[in-house]
Amino acid sequence: MVYKNFQLPDGTRLDIETQNGKIIKIGKVESSNAKDMKGAYILPKLVDLNVRLKDGTLSAKTVQECVQDAQVGGVGHIVLQPDSNPPIDDEVVLEYAQNAIKETKEIGIDLLIDALQEDLSLSNIAILLKKGALSARMSTIAKNDIAMKVAQYMQMYKRALFCKAEDNSLISAGVMFEGDVSSKLGLAGIPELSEVVHVSRMIEIARYYDIAIHFQSIASPRSLEMIEKAKNEGVKLSAEVSLHHLVFSDLACENFNTTAKIDPPLVDESMRKELIKALQNGRVETLTLLHQPSSPVNKEVAFYDAAYGSSALSDAWALYYTKLVKSGIVSLEDVVKTAVENPSRLAGIEVPKLEIGESIEKFVALDVDSSYKVSNSNSLYNGEEIFGKTTYLS
Repeated sequence: MVYKNFQLPDGTRLDIETQNGKIIKIGKVESSNAKDMKGAYILPKLVDLNVRLKDGTLSAKTVQECVQDAQVGGVGHIVLQPDSNPPIDDEVVLEYAQNAIKETKEIGIDLLIDALQEDLSLSNIAILLKKGALSARMSTIAKNDIAMKVAQYMQMYKRALFCKAEDNSLISAGVMFEGDVSSKLGLAGIPELSEVVHVSRMIEIARYYDIAIHFQSIASPRSLEMIEKAKNEGVKLSAEVSLHHLVFSDLACENFNTTAKIDPPLVDESMRKELIKALQNGRVETLTLLHQPSSPVNKEVAFYDAAYGSSALSDAWALYYTKLVKSGIVSLEDVVKTAVENPSRLAGIEVPKLEIGESIEKFVALDVDSSYKVSNSNSLYNGEEIFGKTTYLS
């Protein structure tokens, strides 16, 4: 197969010839039977380290639905979160989850295990890691003695701890960010300190035990400042921010819009702008779409009772391109770094290289001259026109 007129993120144009799914020639390729890509970008498939299944339900069906969304959006590898139903916190559920994903050939899937059981006691981390889990995820609702034991396991097995910074006493009452909008709506808010205090705590645990911590879905610019300062001091840290927090503020929750009820909650406009600056300044290692789809029955209720989450995987590359690149926030190369290269490193997978012998199936074509309207009531972007039709290659 010969593909003519591809475009690289830096604007370079080239042709690619493949045979049996492998790249055999890059550059100028003469062919009378070539497919004209008309300047579409050739890009590696996305990697997302923070994905949840529909309604948080762990089953072969919800896994397959997630895989289908990922394929449509140009996502090649995902890491499923363990706070599902049932939670991945023991051997039985881990094996169940592994069976649910084992037939999946279309994309790569890794599993995290929950470092905490439902009673907040320590799960059997050693056994679960030996049985094939990528690493452990811990919410900072864990008490200090438990968090320190988790750190010791990470030190022993040389794994990065995936960490969600939150305060149990604050998140249990609040349903959105504490600010002017929550006051206007009369809804209990979650203060910024819920995250910031625990980021500080976990930085010191990472420093003391000399372990790597990947902070998931950071929403506070202050958290990113502390993480960056500690990194400069030699602490092994990385920070993730969701696309939603870069695009929307808590104003999206007005009129009790339950689609905008996500976890962590959307922050105010000034903080949103600071998160964008942090991304532009390189303080954000990875991006996530924070995919957490919900059935209408769990969203079309009062805001307080509505489930958290929004669906995004099926529009992945188009959303990143439209919201970050086309809008002028960052370059396409920056998106590849934060949504492919850095998350690949954290997941321990190879980043595909556009070279002879590489599988063409690891790449997608993104036609940014084509647009479409998002048609998904569970998406924050529903009804918006976005640019970037994704085509798979073979």
